[in-house]
Amino acid sequence: MNAESAQTVELSLPQAFLLLATNDNNGKPEVPLFALRTTVAGAILAELALLGAIELQGKHVRATGTAPTTDFQDELELIRGKSRPRTPKWWVSVLDSRAEVQRVYEGMASAGVVEHVGEKHLSRFRAVRYPHKDHAPEEALRKKIDAALSGAPSDLEVPDAGVADATASGSTKPDGAKPAAKPEPKGPDLRTTVLIALLQAAGLLGKLFPAADLTRANELARDYWPTRAVEDELRLIRLAEEEAATL
Repeated sequence: MNAESAQTVELSLPQAFLLLATNDNNGKPEVPLFALRTTVAGAILAELALLGAIELQGKHVRATGTAPTTDFQDELELIRGKSRPRTPKWWVSVLDSRAEVQRVYEGMASAGVVEHVGEKHLSRFRAVRYPHKDHAPEEALRKKIDAALSGAPSDLEVPDAGVADATASGSTKPDGAKPAAKPEPKGPDLRTTVLIALLQAAGLLGKLFPAADLTRANELARDYWPTRAVEDELRLIRLAEEEAATL
């Protein structure tokens, strides 16, 4: 696949995260498997949120009623069909699975972005790996992220956390004055901003971009509800591992 054809490859947030989180040559994840799975789960929520299919209402994730075209239709239907609304962290824990990670990898393999390596041979299993086959999509992602991190911190627009968060503050303009029009964002596109937050939540951003100022990225990871859920879940997993090590 050449540079021109690479422009037609549309990566979802889970795909973009996995591509950056995977070693180009050996196809192995650059983070522990639990961090990979948890962040992919958060990336699925973020993808559905960017599509307008779900939103955060108060403390719970709810389907909006729209039906966008998405590779994560099963996950959307699971959220839509839940009789009792759940928190983002709860959904991250539910969507956290090896099967989800492999499905995202296989989608990129079908598109020719990565290569499926490792099969059952002579009744013995070898670990499946996904080395990069076409390097153009990753290069394009890196350029976008590098440009975003090189700009002023204010250029990174915080993703909208949902209508409920905005209305909860109860802020109004005095004397019925109309709010000032929001200026057009001059920074990176929202999808790039969310990807930066996901990489930071997984602890990958500093490894991939060691020279970047990560102050704003830290704020994004905390403030955006899918990545905040990833951070909370990873924190609990690490605490459980530390406690288990002391037993």
